[in-house]
Amino acid sequence: MRDQERPAARFSRTRHWKVAPEPAFAAALLALTVVIYAGAARTQVASSQVASAQLDGIFAALKSSNAPGAAVLVVYDGRTVFRRGYGVTDLHTLHPIDAKTNFRLASFTKQFTATAIMLLVHDGKLHYDDRLTDFFPEFPAYGKSITIRNLLNHTSGLEDYEELLMNQYPDTAPENVPQILDAGVLKILEQQNGGKFPPSSQWEYSNSGYAVLAMVVEKVSGESFGQFLRQRIFVPLKMKNTLAYEQGKNEVPHRAYGHSWIANAKAAGDTEKIEEKTRDVWQQTDQSPTSAVLGDGGIYSSLDDLAKWDRALRNHTLLSEAEMLPALTPVQPTAKPAKFPESPNVSYGFGWFLDPYNGHKRMSHDGSTIGFGTTIQRFPDDKLTIIVLANRTNINPQELALKVADLYLNPRTKP
Repeated sequence: MRDQERPAARFSRTRHWKVAPEPAFAAALLALTVVIYAGAARTQVASSQVASAQLDGIFAALKSSNAPGAAVLVVYDGRTVFRRGYGVTDLHTLHPIDAKTNFRLASFTKQFTATAIMLLVHDGKLHYDDRLTDFFPEFPAYGKSITIRNLLNHTSGLEDYEELLMNQYPDTAPENVPQILDAGVLKILEQQNGGKFPPSSQWEYSNSGYAVLAMVVEKVSGESFGQFLRQRIFVPLKMKNTLAYEQGKNEVPHRAYGHSWIANAKAAGDTEKIEEKTRDVWQQTDQSPTSAVLGDGGIYSSLDDLAKWDRALRNHTLLSEAEMLPALTPVQPTAKPAKFPESPNVSYGFGWFLDPYNGHKRMSHDGSTIGFGTTIQRFPDDKLTIIVLANRTNINPQELALKVADLYLNPRTKP
């Protein structure tokens, strides 16, 4: 309204002139003003159209009516400025991907698991320095030095449950290995004599830690992990279609299924001369032995619901700015800097990577699992959020999201 009020206020001052302006001059002045405002409006619309075309161009290769694809959300200055689907949810229905399509988030889930723990801290039901054995007294002695904080920031030293699981089934194809649950992860860790390193001394990304955190939520709240997420996060934020998927207990609405590009796959119906009848095909690869673990990657969500999540983060709806501070404070291991093997140092809080991007403050997380790839890239100081959810594994969602970021953070960048 202010922009609309200024012209009226300006013209109202002419009523106090002792000498009225010539009619021709007044008409010319009015015409000039109209031209200026019309030009500004056209420029604003053109800029919006150009931005949309540039954004769409980044994802143009994913346009298809018969192949899996991705969903893309861009929120700038609190407004959704781009929301679009590419490709199909699955190869049977060929339903187009849209803003309601639910994707498996994979490790994008970890920020929700961390938030569940932080809400229990908010409730006074646990503390970040509580020990693993405070909740699970039967856990081996090495759990006495592992804190909730260690589990949140990947400094627990817990063994990789995926590796431990597969070691139990040597010479067994992954598709024949039974799925493990969060409770199973806790049990398999209880069978170990120790961790990889003393807690707090090193940083090593740990899916095990987040599966254990889901069990902590259940133990402290008295509810299932999925129910706690629903009651304390999804319902308050009106994320109506987001859920922690438990096969046989709930169903994913508007579900996207994961796919992988299989080179030299046997063509359907081929029985002879296989070497002459192979081709590159999309194959549904939606579940793995670890897909039923919830705490490290079991949430399904959509662009529509994640826009509400982003708004809640921006407005501190669930947790105050002070309560969020521990999640946005990089861990400092005592023995050596946090880093991935053969990569630069990393900054990690609770469920968020905190590494800046080209000098811009950032909180982000990727997700990668069989058939899916996801990313959320938030630039709080720049009021920019980009989310890419894919149900195919031959693209890099983070790379695509950062191409979008470059258009906003470095306007001269072209896709």
